[in-house]
Amino acid sequence: MSNFPEREFLEQLLITPSPTGFESAGQKVWTNYVEQFSDDLETDAYGSAVAKLNTSFDVITVMLEAHCDEIGMIVQHITEKGFVHVNKLGGSDSTIARAKRVNIHNKRGIVSGVIGNTAIHLQDKKNGGGDQPAWKDIYIDIGATSREEALEMIQIGDPITYADNFEFLSDDILTGRALDNRIGGFVIAQVLKRLWENRSNLNVNVMALNSVQEEVGGYGARMMSYRLEPDMALVTDVTHATDTPGINNAEHGLVKLGEGPVVQHGGANHPSIVTFIEEVSKTKEISLQHDAVSVRTGTDTDSIFYQKTGIPSGLISLPLRYMHSPVETASVADINSLINLMTECILSLEPDQTFSVL
Repeated sequence: MSNFPEREFLEQLLITPSPTGFESAGQKVWTNYVEQFSDDLETDAYGSAVAKLNTSFDVITVMLEAHCDEIGMIVQHITEKGFVHVNKLGGSDSTIARAKRVNIHNKRGIVSGVIGNTAIHLQDKKNGGGDQPAWKDIYIDIGATSREEALEMIQIGDPITYADNFEFLSDDILTGRALDNRIGGFVIAQVLKRLWENRSNLNVNVMALNSVQEEVGGYGARMMSYRLEPDMALVTDVTHATDTPGINNAEHGLVKLGEGPVVQHGGANHPSIVTFIEEVSKTKEISLQHDAVSVRTGTDTDSIFYQKTGIPSGLISLPLRYMHSPVETASVADINSLINLMTECILSLEPDQTFSVL
């Protein structure tokens, strides 16, 4: 993987669990890395972190943003026999939960478990044995024989993640848990590093924000963007690659894995910033795909753009297959192109650049 920058840092980001609302471990990995490429580093009460690269008080400030949290589950109830019932954290999919290995996280460490799955021989198919399970029907077996024994190992409210990590399927294809959106945190860290190395060509102030709690409402980005008041924002998250079987492109559009990052049009995306991104991609010969939004982007862009008097914002996304699953899949080429595009966008900004629709 010679063309993949900072693989060790990415590995550490991806294998460090950061379920939404419980992101501190992953944020420590991110802040320990970016502090070497920043003039200042700060966090807020809920754990969002921002690394700053300052050039002057008389120039605009641009905020790069990604979110650090991942979907997961949480311990809801423990039965008298020691089985663990759960609820979801964020947009977890109950249809893929059964028969998975999981890690339950608490202050003492990790407790391993398996999500129960009734053998196909024993399922009552006449009464919906093969149907989508409700979260109330999902349970974890941690090997305990009683509620008391289970409570010695875990407690109500402990967060849960799938035990899957990641691997390369080929030189270009990466798959694993929590690419949404730990890849975004990786990308903005790499952009910050490149800007640090090229700061003599940098005309603006830069803030790289890694936000908490996107998966449950974009709350971290909302708090921090209100506090930081940047002049503009470039957000990165994942978007659906719709090039696999069974997806209606007339309904969901066509985004291909390996064909470059995606700029989104409409909604919170400022038209002038979208045009700016398109111009930079053309000038620097970076492949760019397009996506449309009718109401919401479904990302932290929705939480950022309307703060105070408005923050002109644009979303540049990474194509991702199998979103919100333990086998999310992305292209190394797309990741590198996204890093290049965001870097070139920042380096192309003028000190007093403004974005207006009129």
